[in-house]
Amino acid sequence: MSPIEFDRQRDVEVLQRETVFQGYFRVDRYRLRHRLFGGGWSRPFQRELFERGHAAAVLPYDPQRDSVLLIEQFRIGPYAHGGSPWQIEIVAGIIHEGETPAEVARREAVEEAGCQLGPDLLPIAAYYMSPGAVSEHLTLYCALTDLTGAGGIHGVVDEDEDIRVHVVSFAQALDWLAAGRIQNSPAIIALQWLALNRARLQATAPQAG
Repeated sequence: MSPIEFDRQRDVEVLQRETVFQGYFRVDRYRLRHRLFGGGWSRPFQRELFERGHAAAVLPYDPQRDSVLLIEQFRIGPYAHGGSPWQIEIVAGIIHEGETPAEVARREAVEEAGCQLGPDLLPIAAYYMSPGAVSEHLTLYCALTDLTGAGGIHGVVDEDEDIRVHVVSFAQALDWLAAGRIQNSPAIIALQWLALNRARLQATAPQAG
């Protein structure tokens, strides 16, 4: 069965929209209805939307050393859930007005990891982080990068960032993934993509020396 093609303008009717919270992030409340797969319209219903902007993330990979750069920092979400608030992640950041996702990936690599990415950003995926309640759209990359000397503690002090850099073998990263130590979707997707594409990247990467 072919998917039904809906149009976001013609097939969704917003009856009311209001901002119910404005802080570091924003929450909007929508009252709306939309066309149904079986024909006709849904009844009017209400949804709250967490509006936090859009983001870009990047996994730096050194094909010569077969190693990746991961970061570790405190996160309130896992803490509130009862898990470890110190999460293993990849470099990521919010896209500000006038920035492209690629520019954000490069800026955040410097701010969060003190790392200058290689010249090419390889697209992995672009997806909605949690479409049932959050507007955030993430653009995800891998960057072939010389990770010689990478490490240390980084972050923007004014943003209360305290970020530890880990440069680990790809095998170690997969072990962390299998053990459940990596629990966020950008890192999981990026490492699984690298598992599928690693041999090709190693074969086509410029040789050192």
